[in-house]
Amino acid sequence: MSLLSEFREFAVKGNAFDLAVGVIIGAAFGKIVDSMVGDLIMPFVSALVGGKVDFSNMYLLLGTLPDGIANNLDAIKKAGVPVFAYGSFLTILINFILLAFVIFMLVRYLGRLKAKFVAEEAAAPPAPPPAAEVLLAEIRDELKRRPA
Repeated sequence: MSLLSEFREFAVKGNAFDLAVGVIIGAAFGKIVDSMVGDLIMPFVSALVGGKVDFSNMYLLLGTLPDGIANNLDAIKKAGVPVFAYGSFLTILINFILLAFVIFMLVRYLGRLKAKFVAEEAAAPPAPPPAAEVLLAEIRDELKRRPA
């Protein structure tokens, strides 16, 4: 089997399509979590800390700040001054923790839902056989009772 035909078989099986759908949904879900963190959670964190806290603009200068450069992370990076930007990392870390928690809750809920449906299917009585099968079984039983 050639490499091209193996790849075609792999892509047509559905694995590649499932993966592509997962990546697209994951990217969209990531944007939702970014908005949730930036627009909903971080204002509460700022209020709890006692003021406006913007993690994305937290940094430590590793060099000296030249004259005329604003004390702003973007301006400092453009000036080429070495900077330890830990605020961006904290924001991404919070995003990851929230995303992992939301996915955990989703998988947990879907697991419980699946278990509920499996239990309902197992507890449901089997469907009665069709009338034709019942009639054939009666005929069979009657034939077994008759002497040969």
